[in-house]
Amino acid sequence: MHDLIDLRSDTVTRPTPAMRHAMATAEVGDDVYGEDPTVNLLEKSAAALFGKEAAIFVPTGTMGNQMAIRLHTQHGQEVITESRAHIFDWEMAMTSAFAGCQVRTVTGPRGILTWPLIAAAIGPKIYYRAQTALICLENTHNMAGGTVTPLATMQEIWAEAKAVGLPVHLDGARVFNAAAALKLSVAELTSGFDTVNFCLSKGLGSPVGSILVGSAKHIEQARIHRKALGGGMRQAGILAAAGLISLNEMPARLPEDHATARLLAEAVAAQPAATIDLEAVETNIVIFTLTNHGDAAAFCLALRDKGVLASAIGPHSVRFVTHYDVSRVQCEEAASIVSTLLAAA
Repeated sequence: MHDLIDLRSDTVTRPTPAMRHAMATAEVGDDVYGEDPTVNLLEKSAAALFGKEAAIFVPTGTMGNQMAIRLHTQHGQEVITESRAHIFDWEMAMTSAFAGCQVRTVTGPRGILTWPLIAAAIGPKIYYRAQTALICLENTHNMAGGTVTPLATMQEIWAEAKAVGLPVHLDGARVFNAAAALKLSVAELTSGFDTVNFCLSKGLGSPVGSILVGSAKHIEQARIHRKALGGGMRQAGILAAAGLISLNEMPARLPEDHATARLLAEAVAAQPAATIDLEAVETNIVIFTLTNHGDAAAFCLALRDKGVLASAIGPHSVRFVTHYDVSRVQCEEAASIVSTLLAAA
């Protein structure tokens, strides 16, 4: 696998040498007792970085999102999210299984929800209709191609949601990519959210982990939900040590991934055998569609035979995701291979 150019996801990265050293030498304790100093430092650092009162380290982004949904809802209510959201498509229906809520989806152009789109989906205040309890946004939006919701759009949503008494959660798995694209701090970009979940194990390169940030009250309750979901870890400082490096060192290099994604996207755009929305390629994700009902799975197999790994995300759609484990030179090689295969299609 190490000889292949792996563009399936930014989750495939291996820990950096600095992470491996930090993990091997981490000071640890029992985190269920709140006694792991490295976990405590990671949580304190994350809360400060996002301008929130508290944070909690969790094994996965799915767990962090679902804990947040449970915090803000009661059984029998609705959660509004975009129709291609990770919460809706890739979290094993846990919004219903764990929080007891149903998801009401809204399709946004390029995956971006605006207040008028959300407002139209809010349930009327009548006793025989499931009530809207929570709005969830995703920034960047994975299945829309890594698109970025602008700050002004979110500011309107924060203000209007507050006016009607609805909390707002951010699935910010790749929020550092969004911040890099907009040249803003994550604190600025997320200031109006009640809770934010972000991944350490995607573009930031940690081997494991996500963090949920919010108010002290919310995070205190989230610890109960984490334990209920089996996320109470013991000497988790070994993992948190890598997370500290992710927070402190990895965000600065994300524009490199955005540049290599653009390189790949432009190579695809030059070929008539594929269609791509170049304006939607804002961060490290490239999604394109094969013309004439081309077989995405077969195309990915052909890429693999040439040394490139990619994901078929539909019958005719292919996704590339760039990350620090693929260099610009490797992406240039992948772009050449992609161009050759598309030209022969």
